[in-house]
Amino acid sequence: MSGARRIFTRPARLAVIAPYLWLVLFFLVPFGFVVKISLSQSAIAQPPYVPVFDLAAGWDALAAAFAALSLDNFRLLISDNLYVLSYLRSLTVAAVSTAILLLIGYPIAYAMARLPRGWQPFAMMLVIVPFWTSFLIRIYAWINILQHDGLLNQTLLALHLVSAPLVWLSTDTAMYIGIVYSYLPFMVLPLYATLAKLPQALNEAAADLGCSPRRAFWLVTFPLSLPGIGAGVLLCFIPIVGEFVIPDLLAGSASLMIGQTLWLEFFTNRDWPVASAIAVVLLGVLLLPLLIYERLQRRQLEGER
Repeated sequence: MSGARRIFTRPARLAVIAPYLWLVLFFLVPFGFVVKISLSQSAIAQPPYVPVFDLAAGWDALAAAFAALSLDNFRLLISDNLYVLSYLRSLTVAAVSTAILLLIGYPIAYAMARLPRGWQPFAMMLVIVPFWTSFLIRIYAWINILQHDGLLNQTLLALHLVSAPLVWLSTDTAMYIGIVYSYLPFMVLPLYATLAKLPQALNEAAADLGCSPRRAFWLVTFPLSLPGIGAGVLLCFIPIVGEFVIPDLLAGSASLMIGQTLWLEFFTNRDWPVASAIAVVLLGVLLLPLLIYERLQRRQLEGER
């Protein structure tokens, strides 16, 4: 008992409280403000919404402000096709991009994990190196590469793969190229971390029992790498759903992702209540895969005990 008390010393208690304090101060409190604005109504004023809670006006004014809150902005999101289609397009783009990232990232991570130990830090550095450059500069570099007389069209023409320059910019293809390029490290690194920890003796045991390398991969390596796949998928899927910069610079304007719609409502239309409602619904949508992943992780931990 006295040993347990020594473990939970004051620094230990502070270390436990610190993450919860951070969560409350930098997520729950700001999110509470966003929820409050999403229940308000747009107005030509500063700030551009009503009602505004004024504690100095007394309890009656505060009660009247609470009574003025409504769900009208959330009803608008359901009834207006612009918002529904923006959500659906964001989820579709995120799902397709994540699938492409997994198809490309898994072989890269597998190859990195099978390199000699001395070469693995070098391979990891090659994956991380693009992060040393500004995100915007990398996206603008892709604009130059994909433009009409850009490097990609010049290469295709030089190889006689096309007879005339292709249109890449302002297309969904350009957007997918930009997303896959930007998020590839987020898929590769968790996969590599999982695959590098798998003991090679498992594959050797499977080979001793008569498994071919391909069968050993599907029966041994792939199932054990599922936690890394789940982490990589979440790390890519969630930020891609709310992506704004890449679709705005590389994709066409025919259909908008939800990040672009939120930007237009907030900065162009100055409709903060609707923009806040979009953000609240978006967070609710993104919580679903997180809860599923957490539940799967808990089941796995319980199974290992």
